[in-house]
Amino acid sequence: MLKIGVLGLGHLGKIHVKCIQMIDQYELVGLFDIDQKLTSKIATEQNVQAFESVEALIEAVDVVDIVTPTITHFELAKKVVAAGKHFFIEKPITHTLQEAQELCALVQNQPIKAQVGHVERFNPALLAIEDKNLNPMFVEAHRLALFNPRGTDVSVVLDLMIHDLDIILKLIPHEVHSVQASGVAIVSSSADIANARIEFKNGAIVNITASRISMKNMRKLRVFQSDAYLSLDFLNKQTEVVRIHEQIPTGKDNCMELDTSIGKRYIELDMPEAKPNNAIKMELESFANSILSNQPTKVALEDGLKALQLAYWIMQEIEHHQNRITTNQNQHKLF
Repeated sequence: MLKIGVLGLGHLGKIHVKCIQMIDQYELVGLFDIDQKLTSKIATEQNVQAFESVEALIEAVDVVDIVTPTITHFELAKKVVAAGKHFFIEKPITHTLQEAQELCALVQNQPIKAQVGHVERFNPALLAIEDKNLNPMFVEAHRLALFNPRGTDVSVVLDLMIHDLDIILKLIPHEVHSVQASGVAIVSSSADIANARIEFKNGAIVNITASRISMKNMRKLRVFQSDAYLSLDFLNKQTEVVRIHEQIPTGKDNCMELDTSIGKRYIELDMPEAKPNNAIKMELESFANSILSNQPTKVALEDGLKALQLAYWIMQEIEHHQNRITTNQNQHKLF
């Protein structure tokens, strides 16, 4: 068993603690939070040690689970790396790009495992298409949420959109060519609604929208390629795959025939099984398995860096777009 300790006992940290207690590969040794009363309370409930310092916890474990505010990620991760311990770190990987790049460099060639908490990688809707032959050329993503004050200290791009950015970068393994973006700040000092158009060097296009002041929750991704259309509903954990064939596939007698200008085509509707799971438990379990089997982690630090790089690119374009609007408005006032 891997001895593990949790840093941070906020909303998500408490969930991590409960999930770790359900995973056979881990022994939860103890907890630390800057709120020592909270640490003592939860440690007593879980029958584990309440540590009085970050350093003491790190020394006592094999694995550190960092579930603290993003602004603290880098300094905590540096201490863990210096101690030679494995670590799981929540998304975004760090507060700044420079920190993420430095962290990746620190871990490189070290005999430790690290994984970033991009939990949607473990959503049943995405896992259901792991074995599908994908070559996306157009992707449309919508992640809309009811207002929640938690998370409004950063742009909606870092708060919500980054989930889909990570998935898109996984589905389209090519360099980004260009980004256009716009956003509006409504209830906070940074963008609460954002939209971006991302073009990849292979020609694939992504149109992505995120909002944290919506009237309803929505987490959908639609993928279009030359021979198929895929619809992923991350909220309801459902997946649909519509494939187009030139001939009826063997054993697929229920295909719908379609007359087109280029001849007959056959449409096959597939609803791959999206097996229910606890995604947070699964990602932590996956990390334990990577350590014990000495295999690459499912979401590497480099994946977290790439998602953060694209998020900052989008935020930069939003700022440029807003500056252009302000400049134009000021120019019109002169006439």
